[in-house]
Amino acid sequence: EDDFEIIDKKQLPDAAELRGEEKAKPEEARWSAPILSLARKASENLSLSYGSALKSASLVGLVSKPGSGDSPAKTSARCHTMEERANLMNMMKLSIKILIQSALSLGRTLDSDFPPLQQFFVVLEHCLKHGLKVKKTFIGQNKSFFGPLELVEKLCPEASDIATSVKNLPELKTAVGRGRAWLYLALMQKKLADYLKVLLDHKHLLSEFYEPDALMMEEEGAVIVGLLVGLNVIDANLCLKGEDLDSQVGVIDFSLYLKETQDSDGKQDGGITAVLDQKHYVEELNRHLSCTVADLQNKIDCLEKTNSKLQEELAAATDRIGSLQEEQQQLKQQNELIRERSEKSVEVTKEDTKVELDTYKQSRQGLDEMYSDVWKQLKEEKKIRLELEKELELQIGMKTEMEIAMKLLEKDTHEKQDTLVALRQQLEEVKAINLQMFHKSQNAECSLQQKTEAISSFEGKTNEMMSSMKQMEERLQLAEKARQAAEERCNKMKQELAGRLDTCRQQMSQLDSKCSTLEKELKSEKEQRQTLQKELHQEKDATTLLKTELQQMEGLKKELRKLQDEKQQLEKVCEEQEQALQEMGLHLSQSKLKMEDIKEVNKALKGHTWLKDDEATHCKQCEKEFSISRRKHHCRNCGDIFCNTCSSNELALPSYPKPVRVCDTCHTLLLQRCSSNSS
Repeated sequence: EDDFEIIDKKQLPDAAELRGEEKAKPEEARWSAPILSLARKASENLSLSYGSALKSASLVGLVSKPGSGDSPAKTSARCHTMEERANLMNMMKLSIKILIQSALSLGRTLDSDFPPLQQFFVVLEHCLKHGLKVKKTFIGQNKSFFGPLELVEKLCPEASDIATSVKNLPELKTAVGRGRAWLYLALMQKKLADYLKVLLDHKHLLSEFYEPDALMMEEEGAVIVGLLVGLNVIDANLCLKGEDLDSQVGVIDFSLYLKETQDSDGKQDGGITAVLDQKHYVEELNRHLSCTVADLQNKIDCLEKTNSKLQEELAAATDRIGSLQEEQQQLKQQNELIRERSEKSVEVTKEDTKVELDTYKQSRQGLDEMYSDVWKQLKEEKKIRLELEKELELQIGMKTEMEIAMKLLEKDTHEKQDTLVALRQQLEEVKAINLQMFHKSQNAECSLQQKTEAISSFEGKTNEMMSSMKQMEERLQLAEKARQAAEERCNKMKQELAGRLDTCRQQMSQLDSKCSTLEKELKSEKEQRQTLQKELHQEKDATTLLKTELQQMEGLKKELRKLQDEKQQLEKVCEEQEQALQEMGLHLSQSKLKMEDIKEVNKALKGHTWLKDDEATHCKQCEKEFSISRRKHHCRNCGDIFCNTCSSNELALPSYPKPVRVCDTCHTLLLQRCSSNSS
């Protein structure tokens, strides 16, 4: 028999390393004693069918020597991992051999309680755990071999039934339990070797879960997959329901292996029966190898076809890149021309705005002077009004005094009239007395003379009183005439003051309206300036985008050079390039649309000129003269000046972010253009 060298006691891993734990439990210290005898006896009793193949595979891993430039710590770690891989592979060989022999001797389907089958799953679990990367999660560190087994569903669609059945089991709560259930189901399907071979064919995916020097990443993994093909002879019926796969502890029972080695010492004479038992295994191996050779030939043909297609696609991609570069250069030239034109237009608009600002300042100065003059006139008129009000108050005081004097005069006249009535009564009494005394005239002539004298004196007094009454009446008439004249003057002064106040108010309202119009025009000019600044920023952003696209093109060139060396990843890289080219096409189409909009704006700016306010005195459409009530409005499309009725429409133009004022003719033309573009 061709036996390969077994590793000595230093190369064997302890129980903690086999279980993937950081520290060994005190119960597992008893395993280290029988490991050496087990390994030595197993090396002497391996059969011919396993020995030659496993020797070549294991020696490939052991022959590799550490580099001369490595540090001693690295070399010791590499040697340690190599020893672990070799020991795990030897344990796997022994477990598979014992399982096959015991199953053939029984001649029936195996249950989950069969000890060799349990030991096989424990060793396989340790092999899959070797070199696993630790993944950090929110709960803590996670180290499970179920992650790489989930990839089989993506690579091999036949394994989807296993994945769904494992996920639907309610008893399984941990990743370790799901991985054990997956191994049970794959063994019952007799496709465990096929599924693990699919994983080994995609080692770039396994690198996410395993370290580079793990057993599944090295050649020992391929040897173990070859050994697992022999298990297709076994029929297993494993019940997953009712078993606690999450909390099972995988402990290797070395007593089975020691019994096997002891029995092999007494059964060397019966090698022919063992060879006959392993005939089925060799036939299955040959069948599997012929299938793999046919599959590899088909894959080689497909790869050659895909390489030829990818080369053609690369040539087409290079042609597309060249055409895109030419288009990019043309776009750069067009962008430079547009930038120069826009800068010129900005300079012209700046000059126009400066001129308009100067005119506005001059008009503002004239308005300020007018306002100061009007203010002075208002102050003077206020002073005059105060003086007139004082005169009115004086006249009103005079009038009240005249009324009081008239009342006094009326009282005097009434008193005098009473005295006259009393005097008349006295005269009548005197007459009566005279009549009475006429008879006594002879006796009282002296008294009559005296009475006549008294009467004459009374008559004189009455005449004087009458003359004084006439004079008082004349004075009253004069006072009434003066009062009427003063009232007429007061009314005239009030009318004049009211007229002056109305004129002053009208002038103030006109000045306020002019100030508001000037402020609105200033705001519109500021908005135009802001829109021009925004357009400049947008053009700068477009240039920066073009620069970034150039940098992306350079990166694509570098990727094309790398793609020529890496032929295995050409399909994925070509798809990425096609996506990038589609995005570039979208960006270029968008930039072309922007160019067309900018061209339309430039055409509109070339065809029309911005009229100044002083040049237009009548509306261009209705030809009505502008005034304070009929104000001037610029059309933002053609630049002409219209009245409010002829320019009441608003539309969104390419040069303005918001809807702006447009005349009726431009409104109809732009609507027709939009309808034609949309159709």
